[in-house]
Amino acid sequence: MRILYIDIDSLRPDHLRCYGYGRVTSPNIDLIASRGGRLTNCFASDVPCLPSRTSLFSGRLGIHHGGVAHNGTRTEPFSEGQERRFRSNWSHTAWMRQLRNLGHRTVTFSGFGERHSAFNWYAGFQEIHDTGHFGKEIADDVTPVVLDWLKRNGKEPNWFLHVNYWDVHVPYRTPAQAGNPFADVPLPDPWLSQEMLDIHRSRPGLRSPEDAWWLHDGRHHPDRNPSRLQTLDDFRHLLDGYDTSIKYVDSHVGRIMAKLKELGIEEEVAIIVSSDHGECLGELGAYGGHCFADACTGHVPLVIFWPGTTGIPAGSSSDALQYNIDVAATVVDLLGGTVPDVWDARSFAGSLRGKVPGRKELVVSQLAQSCQRSVVFRHDLSIYFYLRSFHSAYHLLPKELLFNLTSDLHETRDLAGELPELVKEGRTRLEDWRRQMLAGSRNPDPLDLILSEPPETPLEKYVGWLKGTNREHWIEKLRKEKSGNMDI
Repeated sequence: MRILYIDIDSLRPDHLRCYGYGRVTSPNIDLIASRGGRLTNCFASDVPCLPSRTSLFSGRLGIHHGGVAHNGTRTEPFSEGQERRFRSNWSHTAWMRQLRNLGHRTVTFSGFGERHSAFNWYAGFQEIHDTGHFGKEIADDVTPVVLDWLKRNGKEPNWFLHVNYWDVHVPYRTPAQAGNPFADVPLPDPWLSQEMLDIHRSRPGLRSPEDAWWLHDGRHHPDRNPSRLQTLDDFRHLLDGYDTSIKYVDSHVGRIMAKLKELGIEEEVAIIVSSDHGECLGELGAYGGHCFADACTGHVPLVIFWPGTTGIPAGSSSDALQYNIDVAATVVDLLGGTVPDVWDARSFAGSLRGKVPGRKELVVSQLAQSCQRSVVFRHDLSIYFYLRSFHSAYHLLPKELLFNLTSDLHETRDLAGELPELVKEGRTRLEDWRRQMLAGSRNPDPLDLILSEPPETPLEKYVGWLKGTNREHWIEKLRKEKSGNMDI
């Protein structure tokens, strides 16, 4: 089987037409969805970039592999200690190793491993094509290398290509010649008011309107990113930049699809489109980036076309709760392989065929830019999202939040005070999950280790920025918070 995995960094499903978005951002991805299926409730188990891809390519949750941060001791996976032999367990159980065991040539087009010094992530890849920009490359740098490989090797049987696009990651940097295809297209869901934006501007917090560093750096494509976030026109500028980057990457997906058709293998290649995490676009006061364990950061698209008798019904969708890591188990399952016992990933092939229910709940961990965990679960006919903050990246969020994602996609109405029984359910589910995950493990919960170390952005460094943006009155409040475990 030939398999193409298109990994688009920071891609929110609610900004794709095949997920109901009102703007035409993704005609080629939509076509893939119409030929196959899509998951509507897929969440990354660990966010953002490094934890998410470490989980996906290991098939394991961050609480088990330990590589959950972008800085500090927990950037690296847990050591195997004295049990390690000449080759690590990781090298035996990684997703790409399973595909090689099944006879597949494994190839990546990505600078991810070098960007994060995540060299364990390369385990099992036979070919690594890195355009050398540390994740700052644009699709115009990546696609020609992919097309050249396909021209030379595309007709060979049994390959797996991982193609990583970074353009949807802040700062948005689509080439100027692409113009603004949405200049005259209204925002499909104008949920943000000027009053709400003004409140966000007045409050502290990393990635808040006054703290989004990438907005204030003129080198980062001001035509795609507003220089300030003060008005709804500025917010519109931000969303136009994000949506244009999606449309730009989608056009490159179309170029790859055209090459498959040219080679005569279009109907013989399984295609998967997904992301490592979503993007904060105003929700909870964060603009650009991915600093929370909220739904906007955790919710990811997962579109899959799988040809042949084991295929997914055309146009099908599943609302089952699934992790993004489950795609690794699904691919192994559809190829007739056996999922390693050490994996937390489970196949969702049955869910897409409507035969197997999904997971009863999902836990999303964010231990890099903030320190939070959340639980996605069903109640009656709605999906709820319980968010527990241990360190909210200086946003001073309540320790517990509850949202009905079915009716409140943008997390504007905290229901914790109205529905205490569901808050209790979310808290209990999270505690039970943690206990189950640590049962029999020789490693501690990485969350506890993260809380024992300084945050990614130290408070005293952030205090200087607050003073320069007329928000000094928040400094005392931030300093009064528990400094020992950063429980804000």
